[in-house]
Amino acid sequence: MLKRVPLFGGLSKRALTEVAKIADEIDLAEGKVLIREDEPGRQFFVLLDGEADVRRKGRKVNTLKAGDFFGEIALVTERPTTATVTLTEPATALVISRPAFRRMLLSQPGVQLQVLEALAERVLG
Repeated sequence: MLKRVPLFGGLSKRALTEVAKIADEIDLAEGKVLIREDEPGRQFFVLLDGEADVRRKGRKVNTLKAGDFFGEIALVTERPTTATVTLTEPATALVISRPAFRRMLLSQPGVQLQVLEALAERVLG
């Protein structure tokens, strides 16, 4: 699942294994707000099942389903999130926290370079 995320798509198997070590699989209840617009992002999520609404300024702009991800910019920056994501049904997700991700990057310079390259690709298109 992590390999399908653009931020991690270019990582080697070894690097993906390091990322997987810091990911937690959690069950979440319907109605749970996972990230809130204009607040600091602290986590990255990959939905394994369930659905969530994405809202900007209160308006629904997208529906996320299994395999979708969000919060990747929060892993590498201190910028506020650009949307609110709320579960519309019970869900299971992989979650990576910013502190765990940063520790992993510091201890794995090769992974750090691969992630930065992938992030640059995503930003520059």
